[in-house]
Amino acid sequence: MTNVNLNSHTMNLITSENILLIGSVFLIAGVLIGKTSYRFGLPLLLIFLIVGMLFGTDGLGIQFGDMHTAQFIGMVALCIILFSGGMGTKISSIRPVLVPGLLLSTVGVLLTSLITGLFIWWLSGMSWTNIHFAFLPSLLLAATMSSTDSASVFGILGSQKVALKNNLRPLLELESGSNDPMAYMLTIILIETLTMGSELSALSVVTELLLQFGIGAAGGYLMSKGSIWLISAYRRIGGGNGAKEDASQTVSMISIMILGCVFLTFSVTTALAGNGYLAVYICGIVMGNRRLPSHRGITKFIDGMTWLAQIVVFLMLGLLVNPHEMLDVAAVSLLIGIFMILIGRPLSVFLSLSPVARINLRSRLFVSWVGLRGAVPIIFATYPVIAGIEGASQIFNIVFFVTLLSLLIQGTSVISCAKFLHLIDRDAKDEDDFGVELDENLPTTLHTISVNEKDLSEGDTLSDMRLPAGSLVMMIRRGDSNIVPNGKRRLHPGDTLLIIREEENPE
Repeated sequence: MTNVNLNSHTMNLITSENILLIGSVFLIAGVLIGKTSYRFGLPLLLIFLIVGMLFGTDGLGIQFGDMHTAQFIGMVALCIILFSGGMGTKISSIRPVLVPGLLLSTVGVLLTSLITGLFIWWLSGMSWTNIHFAFLPSLLLAATMSSTDSASVFGILGSQKVALKNNLRPLLELESGSNDPMAYMLTIILIETLTMGSELSALSVVTELLLQFGIGAAGGYLMSKGSIWLISAYRRIGGGNGAKEDASQTVSMISIMILGCVFLTFSVTTALAGNGYLAVYICGIVMGNRRLPSHRGITKFIDGMTWLAQIVVFLMLGLLVNPHEMLDVAAVSLLIGIFMILIGRPLSVFLSLSPVARINLRSRLFVSWVGLRGAVPIIFATYPVIAGIEGASQIFNIVFFVTLLSLLIQGTSVISCAKFLHLIDRDAKDEDDFGVELDENLPTTLHTISVNEKDLSEGDTLSDMRLPAGSLVMMIRRGDSNIVPNGKRRLHPGDTLLIIREEENPE
């Protein structure tokens, strides 16, 4: 009778209002705590992971252990994150690093899985360890951890306004955005092999990878074209009838429609036996490199959704883990994590980049160090649990521990490593449009000019500046201040001018 009353009391606590209350507290606490994270060089998403753990079973006692729900939320979040990463990837910036980036995201992931898997297998044979994985489960554990996390890396670099030499940023961006599909495929192939009791052959793996990647790439490209057509069709609907739609409503509706297209791309490609994650990423690249209407508003919406997806996933994963269970595998997890950081990742990077001669030693060392693990490995670690693989709970706890270790060690030292290797480009400046967006139908473009002593040699006012024909200064930035220009405004060296320029008429 007592148990019934306790269960009834527990059920009474699980209400919509209480769920919203707890969720809001999670978000607010994570954001406020995360505000100080960059002062200590900590990845922001690590803070949300820790907040989730503090509220979880071994913390304040909130119990969440539904792996199916966690996997579904992770799948939805990963679609948004990969699409956003694709939209932010400029083809012009990744073209010079396309070959090494793809080598890292395919061959590099495969080598990381193989090298780390062999180490785990060897470790399992030691009498003093408390893990005893056969060869294939060892590879499965390694495969779930074989992809890197872009959100944490670029969160740190972006917050500290760090530019990297030798095209390292687009290289890491391309690798991080495109290596998740490879890790996912290896994980699924190994799970299917273990559950069906079949043998793993190189031919079947290669065939499956080519099929998944071929359909995924084609699906992503075709769905991106369909999404762009839908946006154009939406803008044409009711074009000459009735009152014109409010501009802000247009941005909101197009943004929501794009989000729907993201999930449609994943679902259709997966149903056709393709890699849905790769399709979503390619769809993002194609759409991000097109001149979409209200591009800035759409980008802000997608960025906001991406941050929300990342935060929700890390909070959920923090709730999902039981820290006391992680302690049981802490020793072997520490050995696996240190092996991946110091041997597995560097060896896979150097081997996969061996055909590329133009990447120097310092750049390879930095790429080796920036191999942060994040939410994706933990999400992939739920697949063995749901599939009922023997030792799956150990796999999940080891992956979680290694992710924490990677974020704490590598995540806090990214900037220091770049400085130590002299890879920070102090002369690089980000293109700044001052937050101004032009209507896509206007035949104009925005540019910025940094004023120097030479520019002011014939006078220090705007009227003395020799600007190209068809150009007009819209704003002056001096330090942290924006100044409205006029012809008599005196300029100082270091001022940045925002210029609107008339596009040349090809006719």
